[in-house]
Amino acid sequence: MIQRRVKQAVQILISLGIAIWIFWFIYKDVAFESLLDQIMSSNWAWIILSLLVSMLAYLTRSWRWTLLINTEDAKKVSLVHAYHALMVGYLINMLIPRAGEVARCGALTRTNGISTGYLIGTVIVERSIDLLCLVSTILLAFFVERELFLNLASQLVDVASLGQKIISNLPLVLGGIAVLILVIRYVFIRFADNGLINKIQHFFREILSGLRKIGGLTNPAGFWTSSIFLWFLYFLTMYTISLGIPSTANLSSGEVLLVMVMGSIGMVAPVQGGIGTFHALVAFILIQLGISEVDGKIFAAIIHGTQVVLVLGAGLISWVIMMKLPIWGKPEKI
Repeated sequence: MIQRRVKQAVQILISLGIAIWIFWFIYKDVAFESLLDQIMSSNWAWIILSLLVSMLAYLTRSWRWTLLINTEDAKKVSLVHAYHALMVGYLINMLIPRAGEVARCGALTRTNGISTGYLIGTVIVERSIDLLCLVSTILLAFFVERELFLNLASQLVDVASLGQKIISNLPLVLGGIAVLILVIRYVFIRFADNGLINKIQHFFREILSGLRKIGGLTNPAGFWTSSIFLWFLYFLTMYTISLGIPSTANLSSGEVLLVMVMGSIGMVAPVQGGIGTFHALVAFILIQLGISEVDGKIFAAIIHGTQVVLVLGAGLISWVIMMKLPIWGKPEKI
């Protein structure tokens, strides 16, 4: 038990150290005065609006979660309880990556008596759908900003030359793909008992299981609609805050969509609150869009900083409220 806690503590410290190092490396050449000037010159009406949109996104995610929980074999969960548990989870994620998912389930178990294992299952379904939405958003950004996508790709590899080589060697390419599929199938069968192989198989089984579960919900249309609306709100959060900062006010909606995609990828990284990775990817794409390096980094700092303040404030309030709610099954004191 002690060894496990030590291992977890080391993992947390390593991820935090990496996050801090990336953040320092990105901002070591940015003068604090430049950041302060950008903050003072920003239109805070737009930035406050972006925070209100973020709160609506949290409520939407909470309602979507209740749709997964409120099945015939589970106890009903109110939107208020789901929201406060969700915000507690976001708060914990700021300290320990991914621990917030378990924390929000534990908070709801405490107040509603639903098993933590069952709730974790609903979170896995949520994350599976979020992954699907992220991939769909990336594809949408590709079609909207196709030229920019290709320009970025060309910086890494000669796309035209690669395409010609693939066409000229098409039989060999198709044969290689077929061989690769057969090799992967053999590895999965031959090493079925391997821990890594089991985790990969378990991951895809969970995604398929989650998709099947959505079909059995009492309100599947509401689930899918809220999922799409949720990602629209993510875009709207990025778009409104871009309007409030002078250096990004002229970005098109397609360009903002691309920035949102890069930011979402940065938040997936297993570091506290996407610190460092979010800033690096958002700043990188803004530089490609013609924004100066300093302004790109400052934009990333402002949007991430305001979101962190929102999560800390709302999360702490939700934590206090959840702690004051009566424990499920425990009689209240008279």
